[in-house]
Amino acid sequence: MPEGDTIHRAAARLAPALAGRPLVRFEAPRVARPWPEPGTTVTGVEARGKHLLVHLDDGRTLQTHMRMTGSWHLYRPGERWRKPAHLARVVLEVGPADDGGDGGWVAVCFSAPVVELVREAHTDHLGPDLCRADADLDEAVRRMGAVDPSTPLADVLLDQRICCGVGNVYKSEVPFALGLHPLTPIGRLDRTQREAVVSTAAAQLQANLTTTSRTTMAGPPGTVGVYGRRGQPCRRCGTPVVWARTGPQARGTYWCPSCQPADEGATPPGGSPTPGTP
Repeated sequence: MPEGDTIHRAAARLAPALAGRPLVRFEAPRVARPWPEPGTTVTGVEARGKHLLVHLDDGRTLQTHMRMTGSWHLYRPGERWRKPAHLARVVLEVGPADDGGDGGWVAVCFSAPVVELVREAHTDHLGPDLCRADADLDEAVRRMGAVDPSTPLADVLLDQRICCGVGNVYKSEVPFALGLHPLTPIGRLDRTQREAVVSTAAAQLQANLTTTSRTTMAGPPGTVGVYGRRGQPCRRCGTPVVWARTGPQARGTYWCPSCQPADEGATPPGGSPTPGTP
């Protein structure tokens, strides 16, 4: 799934182009009519976890969730799109701002599985958004401590009901930064360790809100600890990084078997809890 920093960057890019401008065109083939009328003003764009919200002055909000496939693009009117038109799930064209501005824009959402026009955004189920500087980290720690204690750390990090923003990259990078095996049962972490998990995830996400060269440790832009480095030497100890599909959705997880030794209760991929390194 895309990381929360990706959605926040998309919202930050769309907001100056759309906010305060009137709609010229609204198309959403999979959304029931009535659609917003031309002249409806975009009042704001924001990210909430993995959801991107476009607020309109008719009282409705366009809510999109990218999951694994969706993305937002921004074009000038008449500019050639970088993806086929049949993949467009939303087309928002806006005219110039009241002051004339810099002309109009066309925002296109491609391949998003979830596109809804709602009166109120359905995000109440989400935990604190770790991409936000004002995120309630204590609440995230509390929610983390309330889940089934046998749940692996990697699965807890991906659970947007506990905290928002972590996707596949940070699910591997946060445990590596703390020397924790990603399959460690969450119940084996004390409060101090859970606090470290949440604060590290927040720090990594917020450090990457303005760059696409995602960086999680010291080094040139784009330097990460383990993600995408299967078989390559660990940057700390030189042990080859390992990879396995883990969790209910069998997503790829990376770790260093030396720097992140398996907890005695860790569940190896495809097996039952056993001691040792998977």
